[in-house]
Amino acid sequence: MSSRIVVVGGGTAGARLAERLPVTLLGEEPHAPYNRVLLADVLAGRYGPEVIALPAPRGEPVRRGVRVTGIDREAREVRCADGTRVAYDRLVLATGSNPVLPPLRGLTGGGLPGSALPGGADGDRLPSGVYAFRTLDDCLALDTLVRPGARAVVIGGGLLGVSAARALAARGAEVMLAQQGEHLMERQLDADASELLRGHLAGLGVEVHTECRVRGLKVADGAVTAVELADGFVLDADLVVLACGVRPRVGLALEAGLDVRRGIVVDDQLRTSDPYIHAVGDCAEHDGRLYGLAGAALEQADALADVLTGGTAAYRGTRALTRLSLDALELAAFGEAVPQPGDDTVQLADATRSAYRKVVVRGDRLVGGVLLGDLAAVGTLARAWEGDEALPDAPLLHLLTHDGGS
Repeated sequence: MSSRIVVVGGGTAGARLAERLPVTLLGEEPHAPYNRVLLADVLAGRYGPEVIALPAPRGEPVRRGVRVTGIDREAREVRCADGTRVAYDRLVLATGSNPVLPPLRGLTGGGLPGSALPGGADGDRLPSGVYAFRTLDDCLALDTLVRPGARAVVIGGGLLGVSAARALAARGAEVMLAQQGEHLMERQLDADASELLRGHLAGLGVEVHTECRVRGLKVADGAVTAVELADGFVLDADLVVLACGVRPRVGLALEAGLDVRRGIVVDDQLRTSDPYIHAVGDCAEHDGRLYGLAGAALEQADALADVLTGGTAAYRGTRALTRLSLDALELAAFGEAVPQPGDDTVQLADATRSAYRKVVVRGDRLVGGVLLGDLAAVGTLARAWEGDEALPDAPLLHLLTHDGGS
């Protein structure tokens, strides 16, 4: 193993490597590494910030609040904003991703007293009351604003937007979720499952609007006061949460001359175009694919830990299951929820119980599924999908029984 492994980024992937190997971990945030997946539960008041902390590093403590500004590949050093340099034998970029900011009027303005954008310039700030809900600082700031009766608008109806809306509603806020697409969680759910999810959110007090385009924000004295929709309707807002997706943070890699497409390109050993530099997590693009999922980040970190200790591990991609708990509603989705021509589909629905199950089969392979409500069959279904093995010769309906047909 190299004597000096430096990891840039204290998120899920970076923290996992630090748990497995003695490394120097440079974290940009002032907090110890934490589980970003659980931020909505912190906002909802279910957990304190200390509960979502990730395991402590195996080697030296995390160097918190350290922003890396450049990579000197020839000298094998990283340059930090405080003027220090850190030498490496192997460098791991685990820089994660930044929130995507929609092109809205009034969204940014230098010097406004809002939250700084991750990775942005010092003057690149959001209006007060507007947060991307990407970091623990975002979560803690929202915690000071949300109160019973507060008017909150969540822009974006994906996994993060749904989680944020549920958390704000749990704190008594009046929540409206604006989704530009046709239905909620379009990447994971089909239209039927999304409709059940929409009904469940309505029961929690979240007003959901799909096919709803936001035009801009109204800002007074540096603070958001309202959200303006494309049809001219104006929603008063005390706070706004931006949940419009994420984009890999690749600035360091680009400036260092590494191969970058949508993300930092890596091979099966998570190696970049520089053999002494690796990349894992949200910033890494493997075999043309970006994941943006905690499960993939952990698998990549584990594979790289083996590589860096002289092992022969090869990362071949991740087949990730999405799970979400929305109080009384449990949700799981994997693979392709929308069938292609020629696929077989089995679907069971019980609207009175908010229960829905669907699997998509292509030939003799399970290629996707969605379950809401009763998740008793999810374990067997997920194993069948992850293993990519031929299904047993039995009626497809058996896939949706409680034991998954086993």
